[in-house]
Amino acid sequence: MNAPMTAAERIAALHPEMTEWRRDLHAHPELGFEETRTADFVARQLEAFGFDEVHRGVGRTGVVGVLRSGASPRTVGLRADMDALPIEEANTFEHRSRNARRMHACGHDGHTAMLLGAARYLAETRQFDGAAHFVFQPAEEGRGGAKAMIADGLFRRFPCDSIFGMHNRPHLAVGGFAVRAGPMMAGGAFFDIDIVGVGAHGARPEAGVDPVMVAVQIASTLQTIVSRNVPPVETAVLSITQIHAGDAYNVIPQTARLSGTVRAFSGAVMQLIENNLRRIAESVAQGMGAKASVDFRLEFAPLVNDAAQAEFAAAVCTELVGAGNVERNPAPIMGSEDFSFMLEQVPGCFINIGNGDTPGGCELHNPHYDFNDAALPLGAAFFARVVERKLGAG
Repeated sequence: MNAPMTAAERIAALHPEMTEWRRDLHAHPELGFEETRTADFVARQLEAFGFDEVHRGVGRTGVVGVLRSGASPRTVGLRADMDALPIEEANTFEHRSRNARRMHACGHDGHTAMLLGAARYLAETRQFDGAAHFVFQPAEEGRGGAKAMIADGLFRRFPCDSIFGMHNRPHLAVGGFAVRAGPMMAGGAFFDIDIVGVGAHGARPEAGVDPVMVAVQIASTLQTIVSRNVPPVETAVLSITQIHAGDAYNVIPQTARLSGTVRAFSGAVMQLIENNLRRIAESVAQGMGAKASVDFRLEFAPLVNDAAQAEFAAAVCTELVGAGNVERNPAPIMGSEDFSFMLEQVPGCFINIGNGDTPGGCELHNPHYDFNDAALPLGAAFFARVVERKLGAG
């Protein structure tokens, strides 16, 4: 008598269909809060799978599917992101982007397809007792999609005892996972410093207050925050990424703007950097006879995995691929991820899944990037086993 198929084996049979979904999504990328086609695609799939509830428009363009089995009040959440990036794709394969200056260069098409694969399998089998909430989030790429869903009552309307998400990692082998307890990804902030001086003729600088020189001095002094204000045992980055001023060779402009980003692994360090950034910008400008105003915006909270949920996630990964293919306690990542805001509300874990070293497995946000379809069954099996183990019948 043949043994019954495992979840991973049943999901592997869905690989061709998941690949078709993923490539369709890749060919039709949409930016944050513009994911109308993508959201409709997801919602129609969930309805076709026989989901108990499918909610559209959560956090503007998000979708939440609810799948129930048995009578237990236990719940678990699974999250995938749906948005693309404003990048012109350089690939030439058949499923390349058909939308100008829109590209799935971060693998959100793969994340969505994996969660749909788990949804298909769980809707067919329902080998669990409780409710699973499938969260398809819009606008992860710095546009506030997680906060929009939370503000729209995500966890009030769809309570979750715990929640799990994942992101692909280029150069980690397909068949590999990485799981870290505690701080895993840095919080991220964007800032603009607007400087107002006194415009003058380029030949008579003594008649004005040069905002370009003020900007240069502020930019240089800001680099002392990490080296002299942040404790050496902490990790932080402050990068000036833009300087804008003037549009003529012979005019000292009236205004200048500095812009950039800050990354840190704790809210306390982020606050320390903000306080010192404001102090330096305003005082340096004042000392040079100008004025400066600061707009500091926390776009991503530090992503901190709950220790117990990280251990649980690592156990699920180990079940699927063996302990030798699960990297425990990998180095923290300076990139940011707005799943962090969901983890502030509900204990959970965010993991990495290997995207391999294939030609399309280059760095994220690269115009040649492509999600590795070989990883689809593994990611879907992870999501499915999370539900079956968290909400195990009996």
